[in-house]
Amino acid sequence: MANLLSFQNVASKFLRAVASQQRRALSSSSAGFDTMGVIGLGLMGHGICQVAASSGIHSSVVAFEKEQRFLDSGKDRIMKSIDKLVKKEKISQEKADQTLNSITWTTDMDALKDTDFIVEAVIENMDLKRDLYTDLGKLCKPETIFASNTSSLSITEMSVFSGREDKFVGIHFFNPVQLMKLVEVIRTEKTDPAVFEKAYNWVGDIGKVAVSCGDTPGFIVNRLLVPSLMQALLMVDRSDATVKDIDISMQLGAGHPMGPIHLADYIGLDTCLFIVEGWVDKYPNEPAFMI
Repeated sequence: MANLLSFQNVASKFLRAVASQQRRALSSSSAGFDTMGVIGLGLMGHGICQVAASSGIHSSVVAFEKEQRFLDSGKDRIMKSIDKLVKKEKISQEKADQTLNSITWTTDMDALKDTDFIVEAVIENMDLKRDLYTDLGKLCKPETIFASNTSSLSITEMSVFSGREDKFVGIHFFNPVQLMKLVEVIRTEKTDPAVFEKAYNWVGDIGKVAVSCGDTPGFIVNRLLVPSLMQALLMVDRSDATVKDIDISMQLGAGHPMGPIHLADYIGLDTCLFIVEGWVDKYPNEPAFMI
């Protein structure tokens, strides 16, 4: 029995080593990110962590939260999401186990220092991000590439805080991350083209569809979408049309799956207001940005 257990332990270690080597080989043949980190496991971050880990291209995904309660919450969301996939027979239990085993859960920022690629998904607060990227720039190895999942803040500003403007991009996922295929990859004027290409290819490697955009407010989707939502709300405010009629018009007349006011409510009216207030404050001469 002892010999059998010893053999099983050796075999298990061997299989884990082979799996790790295969993930590294796949990673090096594409984007080249062996290890990656995800900072923030909230609404967006937990989805990014799950998708990255389930792709199988990383030998390790470091999931970081500053406080244990937020780390536990993010871990619980990921485990529940993966469990649903198993119950629906979308993935096997073996795949679920591999995904979860590839994630390192931590509140120690030092665990990020040797990662190849870090995606940040903390709250939309530039002061918070300034402090975070200042610390990361000092902590991480020089080769580490940083990416922010911000939907509305300046990628250029954050890159300056990091001290490595050439190794900084935007990686904007959409909610829910596990289902939405699109990811906007944002470059600044200082982003190294080779760095941008790596980040762009990584999006395809994890099963998403990448689009390229410069560092313009809101990037592609929100730059076009949010002002149109504001126009719909202004029409209601002026009593030009009712909420119901505006939504029906855009669904039946423009083929939209839901009307603009329904969509604004789904996104969160507070979120829309936060985005537009920031744009109006920073770009007061842009006529498309209004409240």
